[in-house]
Amino acid sequence: MASSSVTADLLADTIHALQSGLTSLPISQAMDTTEAWQQQFLQSGIPELQDIAREIGNFQSLLTSQPLDGPALGRSLGMLGAQISDILPHAPEDRKLGLSQLSTLLLRIGGELETDNNGR
Repeated sequence: MASSSVTADLLADTIHALQSGLTSLPISQAMDTTEAWQQQFLQSGIPELQDIAREIGNFQSLLTSQPLDGPALGRSLGMLGAQISDILPHAPEDRKLGLSQLSTLLLRIGGELETDNNGR
């Protein structure tokens, strides 16, 4: 991954934002955060991280479409959570806990978005 301190800060900030709830996060901040992740993953040269970057691009497209499609956003977040879970065995030791938390949050929030909106 890119600069270690930047990645650590970005990881901590992303986890905090997700724990605060998606609705409390302005779309502009979500776009900035996802863009920062996408650039790091694209520049990594690692195919698995580049796959995550592509899914982040999909999520960004969904986030800027009107009207918002909750189930589609949920599926994208769930995919990101699963992809992050898949890279955990290869992650640096000092990032595994944070990435695990991020994966769990994305899977939970993604599932909630799919469930909440499918019943309507």
